[in-house]
Amino acid sequence: MTRSVYVTGIDRGDGRQVVELGVMELLTRQVDRVGVFRPLVHDGPDRLFELLRARYRLSQDPATVYGLGYPEASALQAEQGTDELVSALVDRFHLVARDYDVVLVLGTDFADTQLPDELALNARLANEFGASVIPVVGGRGQAADPVLAETRNAFRAYDTLGCDVLAMVTNRVAREDRDALAERLSGLLPTPCFVVPDEPALSAPTVSQIAHTLGARVVLGDDSGLARDALDFVFGGASLARFLGALTPGCLVVTPGDRADLVIGSLAAHSAGTPPIAGVLLTLDEVPGEDVLTLAARLAPGTPVLAVPGNSFPTAERLFSLEGKLNAATPRKAETALGLFERYVDTAALDKRVSAPSSDRVTPMMFEHKLLEQARSDLRRVVLPEGTEPRVLHAAEVLLRRGVCDLTLLGPVEQIRKKAADLGIDLGGSQLIDPATSDLRDRFAERYAALRAHKGVTVELAYDVVSDVNYFGTLMVQEGLADGMVSGSVHSTAATIRPAFEIIKTKPDADIVSSVFFMCLADKVLVYGDCAVNPDPDARQLADIAIQSASTAAQFGVEPRIAMLSYSTGTSGSGADVDKVREATELVRARRPDLMIEGPIQYDAAVEPSVAATKLPGSQVAGQASVLIFPDLNTGNNTYKAVQRSAGAIAVGPVLQGLRKPVNDLSRGALVQDIVNTVAITAIQAQSPQAPSPIEKAAEQ
Repeated sequence: MTRSVYVTGIDRGDGRQVVELGVMELLTRQVDRVGVFRPLVHDGPDRLFELLRARYRLSQDPATVYGLGYPEASALQAEQGTDELVSALVDRFHLVARDYDVVLVLGTDFADTQLPDELALNARLANEFGASVIPVVGGRGQAADPVLAETRNAFRAYDTLGCDVLAMVTNRVAREDRDALAERLSGLLPTPCFVVPDEPALSAPTVSQIAHTLGARVVLGDDSGLARDALDFVFGGASLARFLGALTPGCLVVTPGDRADLVIGSLAAHSAGTPPIAGVLLTLDEVPGEDVLTLAARLAPGTPVLAVPGNSFPTAERLFSLEGKLNAATPRKAETALGLFERYVDTAALDKRVSAPSSDRVTPMMFEHKLLEQARSDLRRVVLPEGTEPRVLHAAEVLLRRGVCDLTLLGPVEQIRKKAADLGIDLGGSQLIDPATSDLRDRFAERYAALRAHKGVTVELAYDVVSDVNYFGTLMVQEGLADGMVSGSVHSTAATIRPAFEIIKTKPDADIVSSVFFMCLADKVLVYGDCAVNPDPDARQLADIAIQSASTAAQFGVEPRIAMLSYSTGTSGSGADVDKVREATELVRARRPDLMIEGPIQYDAAVEPSVAATKLPGSQVAGQASVLIFPDLNTGNNTYKAVQRSAGAIAVGPVLQGLRKPVNDLSRGALVQDIVNTVAITAIQAQSPQAPSPIEKAAEQ
């Protein structure tokens, strides 16, 4: 039977979209077929569903998402009664439920609905749907005592109406009250209570939303600038000296268009990062001359400058009534919302209570979710040497907002801050270091010189070498100032991993450094090795790659069944290439008898049960291999790219293995999500190094 989760409230303004998004994230970690149902809907676009559809790649027909419009529902209830209304909505719900493993139900919004006793209607619908309920109580602008009472009353209301209350969420609580309120609610009710603080960035409108609402003309700026949140409004009328002192981080400057001094002054402040602003809004439909605009564009490229016809007072009235919304056009707000939910809601405990039906399938999205969740469970610090690269900065923002790991970014600090400001990126909480001016440079030079003394490296030479961001980052890892490093979006593979070979070196039980790709297919994850590092490994090295890959697979939740690939299966072929694979297979069996391994074996026999039944009947690996070891780099690299392109697989990697501490290389074409995934993998590799994986435990025995 489909298990459903019904997120509802008790009044408007509770900000429950944060909870709805967070629950969707949680459900998609468990199963790959999640449906969405909104019993009642207002006219116009459904911003939250559009966000869910874009973010989670939902294939659900939008026509099936909605039950009835509010006017239709109100008329039906008035004419035929609540039972008829509920019956109609139950019928439409089951049309969705029959096609999905679990359904997220988005309750009514208590806004201009013309429905009597809306709370009771939500409770009735949840019961009829067989759904567990998560009521959300809004606490914005309220003291702790009334919020506490409201939370208790909300639980009693839904519980009395027969609902299975999964958890209570008290949302938008004042930050200074959050911890004390969470402590007071702990154990007060027979269901978990989570308290989420108010987050100004979620309610802040974006510059794009402001432009749309005011009908403003975009004079300067790009899409990245228009996506910035306007966290505050500063109205310009004073002298430049006084005005600059009033600027706040993320503010939108509102000034008459004839005040070129304030326009240039605020953009110059943004360029210097003191402070970065969201943009400039010009009133009175006046725009500075071309020479001023040219200077403005050079001072702060991409920073939006808007123009409206009205004066400052009516513009201010409309600005202060605006509130930011989660939608498909605000992906950064979605990251902020998820980070907030995951920080203040015990998702592991909630996960168990939801108990959605388990799935044998592991989709790419489920694998990515699990990466972030596993990295978050034990925070590590990862150093990113390419601190001025826009893709790295965007990835850093996602990682910080989601609380995946702690970050250090390397590069000229002012350049990093300026680039982040130009992109509208908040790097709060990250560590910024310029290797050229860092106090660590002398220490690292001495350390590197000692490590490379046998190569004739002096401290003077080392002083120059360690100013390189990749060497500096690698030394941070070696010295315990970071737990792992990710580079390569603008550096070559050699530039990224050579310092690791020189400084970190291989594990005592590893012959070589190798790599794997996690190949996320539609319904499972396979591990491919080695597709990036070793051109033509001999039998001993191939065996080492197989053992390392099995350990890596186990660390990330993939049960290792190793297929040693060749152009023949079993004893059907001969020749030097087949003999190498056969010898490597026997070496693995001798070193690690606990591992399930088959080889030599062809790819189709390794992954297709029907072929395996003919070629290797009775094998524990054939037809269900999860770790596929290629005989050489040429075969491995071409195969992973062919599968990636022709099968639509997501390739996560390369993930380096065999180093004493984790360093990973990015493709120079890496997308932001690729960087996020690789950093999460690196953080996981660095977790609890003293605790061996299940494979490593077996080796010790």
